[in-house]
Amino acid sequence: MKKFSILILFLCSFHLSSQTFSVSGSVKGNNNTLAFANISIKEINKGAVADENGRFKIKNIPNGSYVIEASYTGYEPYSKQIAINGENITVDFNLIEDVLLDEVVITGTRTFKRKTNSPVIVNILNSETLNNVQACNLSDGLKFQPGLRVETDCQTCNYTQLRMNGLAGGYSQILINGRPIFSPLTGLYGLEQIPVNMIDRIETIRGGGSTLYGSSAIGGVVNIITKTPKDNSFDVNYTYQSIKGDANDHIINGNATIVSKSKKSGISLFVNKRERDTYDANDDNFSELPELKNTSFGTNFFFLPSENQKLEVSLSSLHEYRYGGEMVDKAPHLALQSEERTHNVLMGSLDYQINFNNDNSSIITYLAGQQTDRDHYTGIFPDEQIDIENHLSNPPYGASKTLTFQGGAQLNHRFNNFLKGSNVFTFGSEYVMDDVFDEINTYNYKIDQTTKTFATFLQSDWEITPKLNLLSGVRADKHNLVDKVIFSPRFSLLYKPESNVQFRTTWSTGFRAPQAFDTDLHIAFAGGGISRISLGDDLKEERSNSFSASINYDKPTEHYIFGFTLEGFYTHLKDAFYLTPLGEDAFGERFEKQNGDGATVKGLTFEVRANYNKKVQLEAGFNIQSSKFDSAVENIEGLPALRDFLRTPNEYGFAMLSFTPNQKFSTTLNYVYTGTMKIAHFAGAPEQTTDAYTTSKAFSELGIKSSYSFDLKNLDTGLEVFGGIKNIFNAYQSDFDSGKNRDSNYVYGSGSPRTVFVGLRIKSL
Repeated sequence: MKKFSILILFLCSFHLSSQTFSVSGSVKGNNNTLAFANISIKEINKGAVADENGRFKIKNIPNGSYVIEASYTGYEPYSKQIAINGENITVDFNLIEDVLLDEVVITGTRTFKRKTNSPVIVNILNSETLNNVQACNLSDGLKFQPGLRVETDCQTCNYTQLRMNGLAGGYSQILINGRPIFSPLTGLYGLEQIPVNMIDRIETIRGGGSTLYGSSAIGGVVNIITKTPKDNSFDVNYTYQSIKGDANDHIINGNATIVSKSKKSGISLFVNKRERDTYDANDDNFSELPELKNTSFGTNFFFLPSENQKLEVSLSSLHEYRYGGEMVDKAPHLALQSEERTHNVLMGSLDYQINFNNDNSSIITYLAGQQTDRDHYTGIFPDEQIDIENHLSNPPYGASKTLTFQGGAQLNHRFNNFLKGSNVFTFGSEYVMDDVFDEINTYNYKIDQTTKTFATFLQSDWEITPKLNLLSGVRADKHNLVDKVIFSPRFSLLYKPESNVQFRTTWSTGFRAPQAFDTDLHIAFAGGGISRISLGDDLKEERSNSFSASINYDKPTEHYIFGFTLEGFYTHLKDAFYLTPLGEDAFGERFEKQNGDGATVKGLTFEVRANYNKKVQLEAGFNIQSSKFDSAVENIEGLPALRDFLRTPNEYGFAMLSFTPNQKFSTTLNYVYTGTMKIAHFAGAPEQTTDAYTTSKAFSELGIKSSYSFDLKNLDTGLEVFGGIKNIFNAYQSDFDSGKNRDSNYVYGSGSPRTVFVGLRIKSL
């Protein structure tokens, strides 16, 4: 009988131990339902996604003690200790907004990770911040990111380029939804063509990102993530800007989002219309800011065929007319000097993802492309009669066309028991083609270039312990302008001694192919002629070695959060590209891109952030750096060679201070600092009779924006009025060249003078 009782007890115990149970509950954020929040139990690698009502259920959980965590983008993750003891249990969560913006990011690893768990620093610029600084386009917003500087490079057409950590625009990879479809031609004017109401957020990585993003990611990566449908909403606003009281700027933005009741499909739409007058800063009847007429529209669409599949489509159309030069009502070729551009840009992407193997594996396939058609004029009306006749019979009009295409696939697989840790392996292969055609028959100027790159990449994201993470990978690129396959490895180590402290270090390599980049396509005015850039016959790729190390610290308390990031960076370029003067021909100055001995860029980036009771928030970043060639290079024929990078200040930074006492009122002060830099100045204008180097003065731009909101609850609509001033103290260049023979590249400092703005915004509640 005793043996029989023991057997019964043993069978009951076995039965109970083999039983499984469930955990169910709800997820809210500040007492509002959070649809599709993530819930996970790490010990047994199980999880669930909440439904549209924030409800979830995780099944087949054996008896035991566990930690269950709920997370949602923009909210602080929250964990609870639970115990399963022979019955189903219920667990509810109420998350709070994450004022540290520890959001889920994808750019650093091409897989979703929280910022504090990413082995590389990923900075985020969200749509709210873009709104707070009254950014009209991508160019206006990027200057409010650590380590980034946006500069204007032409007095006539005002094209801009992005500089990261002291490197020129061609060293930075600009992505749209993770895809490199920002073509060289788009790089000239595209920063101003992307409207802010198209953007959900911008993720930025400073330093080498070549393992995942290819040959143009030496300086860093900027990933523009467009707005995706999340709920049913609309947003319309109008802004009027007065530029120094002399030029008008009208901007209309509109957004709408529709999501199905099942949350399995949704569509978002945006439209933007802008018209800006020309602005003349020195009263010579030649513009310093060109006329702009922009019309943009597009859509994002998603569809979930099943719980483990997702299809995303993005389409956009950007049209821009731009005119700068003599401010006359004539055809461009009849003006004394002018540049006219008409751009039509179409771009889109298609992504399909399927998860399997209990969500431990996923396959992503993607296609993306962009086509840009451009009609343009760049010319100076001559002085001599025979030259006038030739000019009128054959004015220098031109045409450009670029086509950029990318296709690829990526496999992610998680090993939950990898040498006592976990590891996500990412393997991918992709093909990128860039076809550039730009021609002006009058100048015998033609660029007809097709670049093709086939690449494979392998990445290991190994969480060795909860405190130690190693990200390693290698990318192999076969570029049609480079003789051999180039391997670019990268290693990044993250160590977290405490939950609020992260140490990171990174080493990476990369290359730039001997091809024409965006700034090489720009034709500049100088000394009564035009300057052009050609590629040297024996040009070869340049190689990079990059190192960085950083500490990130955040101190949260009951009422405030304070944090800082300090990063040191070092990049050496072997066979670095530079432009050497070839002298003049019948049309003007000629330059050739050649390889130098090398160059070194190094420095420090300091970031600080603070938030008090979600009412006062501070964000700031400052760079101290040095950018020099290993051997001096000639920039202007007849002048001494220099080691310094031109147009590259050794100090620059930004700051934003926001005050939000309640949900109705908000004020933001913003500040941008640009230090002194050396600039080449070609002779020709009345103010400049000899070629020379000059050193610009430092610039401090201060701006303010205030807004007040009204809730029209009967209409389920919100109304916001806003206004402010950009560049309050008019820190603007005061020594522009004048007349038709001006050096159009002699431009520096602030992008625009003092500008007063007011606006009205209507949105759904």
